[in-house]
Formats: sequence, C-alpha cells, structure tokens
Amino acid sequence: MRRTRKALAVTALVALGLTGVVAGPATASTDVLLPHPGPDGLVWVEERVGDGGVASGGAWEGLPTVLTVACEGGGSVRVTMESQQTEVAAFSVDCPSGAAGVGSVTMDAGVVRPGSFFVAVDASTESLRWALTVTQPE
Repeated sequence: MRRTRKALAVTALVALGLTGVVAGPATASTDVLLPHPGPDGLVWVEERVGDGGVASGGAWEGLPTVLTVACEGGGSVRVTMESQQTEVAAFSVDCPSGAAGVGSVTMDAGVVRPGSFFVAVDASTESLRWALTVTQPE
C-alpha cells in the first residue's frame, strides 16, 4: 500500500510538471501538428505559440540528425539549430491558415556534434502555433 501511494504521488508530480511544460495559450485547432517521434526522438515539442525554442543534450555524432517543424496560422517560422555554438541548420516554413505546413532538414552523421544543441523558432506573428521534433534514426 505504501509503495502504491508513493508511485501515485510521483505520477501526480510528473503529470503536474508536464502540464506546466506543454501548457500554452488556447488555440482554435486541437489537431496534433507532429506526432511523437518514437524511440529515435531526442526532442518532441508537442505545441507552442509564437517565438520559442528548445535546448537539449544527448546528441550522438555517429548518426544523422533530422529536424522537423510543423506550423499553422497564417505566416511563417524561421528555424535555426546550433550544435556546440555552431549553426548547423537554418530554414523557413510557410504556415498556412487551417492546415499545417511542414519543413525538415536531415544532417549527415557528425554535423551535430556530441552533447547539447539548441533549436530556435522565430514566428512571424505571435499567434502561429508550431511543433518540432529532433530525431537520430538508426
């Protein structure tokens, strides 16, 4: 019984922490822009609105790296990725109203160096919603 209570408390704390991470302004559409990347995923930002980004670690230079961004809302996003303080990717994605625009770049093994990386998303308007994934498929 004590073990069950402890597990429930930890689950509740994790759920509250995750809610704080993914919560954002309400949007008109509830469609998922990008699905969870599965076991190849290093990062999944389910949804954000306006400018943003993500910092992460755990990249491995022995595998290619794929950065994918989807967005919606009328406008565009400019996406940049840095690995060890060097820009390794930059692209833009058109974000139509009522549908998702998707952009992706695949970097060869070794382009993203071991350790941390940062992805920045610069939205043309603060009402654009976007999602991103960073994967290293084997």
